[in-house]
Amino acid sequence: MIMKIYIVLLFSLLLAACGVVPITGRRQLSMVPDSTMRATSFKNYDEVLKSSKLSTDKQKTELVKKIGKKVQKAVEKFFADKGLSEELDGYEWEFNLIESPEMNAWCMPGGKVAVYTGILPVAKNEAGLAAIMGHEIAHAVAQHGNERVSQQLLIQMGGMGLSAAMQNKPEQTRKLWMSVFGYGSQLGYILPYSRLHESEADRLGLIFMAMAGYDPANAVDLWERMKELGGDKPPEFLSTHPSDDTRIKNIKALLPEAMEYYKK
Repeated sequence: MIMKIYIVLLFSLLLAACGVVPITGRRQLSMVPDSTMRATSFKNYDEVLKSSKLSTDKQKTELVKKIGKKVQKAVEKFFADKGLSEELDGYEWEFNLIESPEMNAWCMPGGKVAVYTGILPVAKNEAGLAAIMGHEIAHAVAQHGNERVSQQLLIQMGGMGLSAAMQNKPEQTRKLWMSVFGYGSQLGYILPYSRLHESEADRLGLIFMAMAGYDPANAVDLWERMKELGGDKPPEFLSTHPSDDTRIKNIKALLPEAMEYYKK
């Protein structure tokens, strides 16, 4: 009886938490209020800046801010053209360059962007960096952060339900099924959605960089350079990202759409 009640409550919660990606129209899980996501990200961003060393290279720092503002304006215009400007309410855009060998860049919910100096060599030029920043900003405006948090919450609730259902089973049986549940959640749910997020951000990032005045074809060159870096990478089905070859193929297929925005 308890399990049936749990399932009904979980199903009701899922129905209430279903949203739509504001750009692509894809339905997504959104269990956390946007205001909560933004408040948390703003706090975390400040903590990152306090614990990191900001670049003292004025030229590179200004370049990051310049590209960021151009992509920001492109995003705002894109949303306005779609009648979705309210989706960006509460955004407090900020762009910083952090001194670190790490090849990384990210954008938190609410428009807080960080670029690490370690990724500049692979970006190579302004257009390459615009491709990276456009991709990361696309993750934020597509609310992928909220979706990932919501998915983890859903898995936790599912695990609690399975644990309750198995409470009268032998310990070894419980451990086996909890292990299967955890592994299956990753392979069948979390990882495929993570790869979907990456592909979705690739598409939107191309559009944003094009609207910002950068030829989206530069994104292909960027990912070719990423591929050349090599390194050990897991099989695609075990990865949070598409393989380099898959990503490059998909980006090439998306270029005609992005070029329409570049030509305007």
